[in-house]
Amino acid sequence: MTSLPNNLKKISLFLERLPGIGEKTANRLAFYFLRLPNEDLKDFSESISSLKEKTKFCKNCFNLTESDLCEICKDEKRDHSIITVVETVLDLLSFETGNIYNGVYHVLHGKIDPLNHVGPEDIQIKSLELRIKNHESRVKEIILATNPDMEGEATAMYIKSKIQNQKSKIKITRLAYGLPIGANLEYADYMTLKKAIEGRNKF
Repeated sequence: MTSLPNNLKKISLFLERLPGIGEKTANRLAFYFLRLPNEDLKDFSESISSLKEKTKFCKNCFNLTESDLCEICKDEKRDHSIITVVETVLDLLSFETGNIYNGVYHVLHGKIDPLNHVGPEDIQIKSLELRIKNHESRVKEIILATNPDMEGEATAMYIKSKIQNQKSKIKITRLAYGLPIGANLEYADYMTLKKAIEGRNKF
């Protein structure tokens, strides 16, 4: 079997290390890069090489940005009195899809996970406390939007206790969880039904 040229093989092997990319997909992508016009390939390689150098954390919410403040924090049209706390930037992007939310965010970059040696001091909880303390007159609500798993729930409870310890009058809310649109009750698990009942609304 004919092997790939060394340079192409190195690119393929690197791509194979990416999440969800297998050997065949990596090879196809490597050949796709080979067919790209030189200008496109040059632009792509420059973006990759400067990725870490240009990308940094927003000093306010810890979203990813290329300046001191991200575009969301700089946008005065957004409601800065509501802060949604998310685990990752990808979670933030989910909220931004479809313009369903007009508040601002705080990105934790993780969740409390003792089994993997991740404590409160390893994620951006302290910065959230300081942010609330410094802007308490402006902040009206904190939405805890950590994932509905054991670690996400523990993280939300920890943050809630920390805010309450500040004797703050800020409203603390948690995302509602329950049945997704189009779901059948017979396939729902116990916890999903429990959350659906607890979060029921007047009809």
